Amino acid sequence: MKSNYSTCIALLCFLYLEQYYNSIICDAYSYRFGFRPIRSVHPNALKGSSGEDISGQFKGLKGPDTTPLLDSVHYPHDLKRLDLKQLKTLAHELRWETINAVSKTGGHLGSSLGVVELTVALHYIFNAPEDRIIWDVAHQAYPHKILTGRRHRMHTLRQLHGLSGFTNRQESEYDCFGAGHSSTSISAALGMAVGKNLLSKPINNCIAVIGDGAITGGMAYEAMNNAAYINTRIVVILNDNGQVSLPTGQPSAGGVGPAGALSGYTSRLLTSSAFKSFRDIAKGINKLMPDELQNVNKRVDAYVRGIATGGTLFEELGFYYVGPVDAHDLDNLVPILENIRDNVPITKPVLLHIKSIKGKGYPPAEAASDKYHGVAKFEVSTGKQQKQKEKTMSLTNVFANSLINIMEGDRSVVAITAAMPGGTGLDRVGRRFPKRTYDVGIAEQHAVTFAAGLAVEGVKPYCAIYSTFMQRALDQLIHDVALQQLPVRFILDRAGLVGNDGATHHGTFDLAYLGCVPDLVIMAPSDEIELQNMVETQHGINNMPSVVRYPRGNGYGEEVLKDVFSGANNASSSLYVNGEMPAKGCALPIGKGRVVKEHTVANPALKVSILSIGTRLVESVHAARALEKMVPDVSVKVADARFMKPLDTEMLTTLAAESNLLITVEEGSKGGFGSHVMHYLTDEGLLDSGTCSFRSMCVPDIWIEAGPQKDQYDIAALNEQHIVNKVMQVLGSIRERHAEQKAAASKSDRDGQMVKPSVGDKPASARLLSSYLENKL
Repeated sequence: MKSNYSTCIALLCFLYLEQYYNSIICDAYSYRFGFRPIRSVHPNALKGSSGEDISGQFKGLKGPDTTPLLDSVHYPHDLKRLDLKQLKTLAHELRWETINAVSKTGGHLGSSLGVVELTVALHYIFNAPEDRIIWDVAHQAYPHKILTGRRHRMHTLRQLHGLSGFTNRQESEYDCFGAGHSSTSISAALGMAVGKNLLSKPINNCIAVIGDGAITGGMAYEAMNNAAYINTRIVVILNDNGQVSLPTGQPSAGGVGPAGALSGYTSRLLTSSAFKSFRDIAKGINKLMPDELQNVNKRVDAYVRGIATGGTLFEELGFYYVGPVDAHDLDNLVPILENIRDNVPITKPVLLHIKSIKGKGYPPAEAASDKYHGVAKFEVSTGKQQKQKEKTMSLTNVFANSLINIMEGDRSVVAITAAMPGGTGLDRVGRRFPKRTYDVGIAEQHAVTFAAGLAVEGVKPYCAIYSTFMQRALDQLIHDVALQQLPVRFILDRAGLVGNDGATHHGTFDLAYLGCVPDLVIMAPSDEIELQNMVETQHGINNMPSVVRYPRGNGYGEEVLKDVFSGANNASSSLYVNGEMPAKGCALPIGKGRVVKEHTVANPALKVSILSIGTRLVESVHAARALEKMVPDVSVKVADARFMKPLDTEMLTTLAAESNLLITVEEGSKGGFGSHVMHYLTDEGLLDSGTCSFRSMCVPDIWIEAGPQKDQYDIAALNEQHIVNKVMQVLGSIRERHAEQKAAASKSDRDGQMVKPSVGDKPASARLLSSYLENKL
């Protein structure tokens, strides 16, 4: 009875403490270091989706007419002469400079607006480039670029031969570490700090700025775990803006909040000073209760204090935790950074937790659910983006619709994304099937092995990840999925050249790094209907993993496909029905390609076969037609491989046997599809006779910079004209070789008529060999 009474009293006390904590403590922030608490960092934003036009809500938005302070700041050392009041004015000018610059080029706006004050404070307190400032992902580095001598080039942002959309070591000495992928900054900062110590450099300030999305990546915790272990000071600034996924707030199995428990943890973090007075009250009440109840309350007190102070997680990792701090309050931020710089021991890593508003200071950005994370060119006064109206559906949406169709008929199918629901189309899937859609945060390795575990139980997971991010989970794909022949269905969006995000985001390596993995089906659709078919094909593959990879962009539409496949025997598999895409995809035979253009020239002197995989097929067909017009005695066949693994060896054998030239075309790096075809042809001796020449066209072994996709295809030499040029070049060599062989045969005939050897005569080579052997003996 006494035990039950004590338990009830303890529960009542805990509920009282929890209620008191929620009502009072959530608004009470620390005066650690003696500075003001945060006030209303996250106001309620208007509800607007990333695809919704909210520009009608805003009119007449305008920044300052002149920027006198910003005009006087060319490099960070120019900041040192400003006082705090001037820094605030500079931040205002810098924010609108960023808005105006991005309005002309497009880019990552919301994240950059959220760190304007932080950028000013960092460059004011620290001395870059000697002090190292590392921006995780670095899509938020536009204000940093403006303050570090690149303001005059911001009009070239993410353009060909222009500024990178991320930090880039080749671009500026102030970009001490390149980025584009997440969760790398803490490891890099730790390496720099240790390097400075080893080289006995007198000043060692290495700062990693990482967001609440990027810190969900496991690599960040590996670095933090190591930092305290080796007793090295780094400063980690956790920029908490509540935007873990892109966009955050999409329906999934975890609800509509930011993905992961960590985001909920950081949102509860308070500091200890405000809690002390509350703890004093709790202790006073505690003394009036029985001893055993006092012990229970002590445990409750320790628990509440742990979640309130922020020390539980980060301090257990060995970091000195400071925060939360208002990221937009320079009066608070500047002295705190100065204190950290001057007063924290060189052996103690620090985590400064700041709360920021993504899109701060620009109402359209603050109102949108994606906070204008990535925008097209836009009108500053209204926020209206200049998005071209697409005539055809994006390949991402084709995938999403196909998966929704499958999930409607099969309750065992689930969808997984790693913090990219919008980019992969799983936001659409989540709205239809929230309980079967999983956003795991920025955790590709976990996503893959999580999918493997689901497959063990008979669930059919579709794991949708950008090709460039799949690189991070290759070991899991090999060890946890393929080696165990688990039927995980991988969807690699942005496979190929991605346009303005540039080299950090190109998905050109997947065919090469996946092609060497046994027991893996790899498909690449040539168009939107083939994508629909391949997603359906994956649904039926239950004995091994499978991959469908497709590039960024839209489908071709009915007219283009009707033209490309006119006359093909199997055209129906890539044609619209009554102006619409088919309602459902058709499963394809595994490992079987198709011929989309037969030879049409009668009795040609030379035959060419172009074997394409993926969306370069349309360019290949156009090139084939152009070649037949240019060179009347050449006939060109075009085939679509569809599968890289398994290869359609029957089709390959036929193409090699009937062709003078076989050429492969792929939107992937060296070591991919062309290499696999070459292995087969050489291993089977299909090139030994010399009657068939082989060439491959792929993305060259260079880093292709940011710019429009069309320009990148030109750099990679993968457009129609490049295919024509390659074929013409090789055909010229073949004709020369044929002419030389004909001339040699003619000369041999003439020589044979002049000197006829007797039956007993040995060929010259045999006579030389006999003479050599006699001399040797």
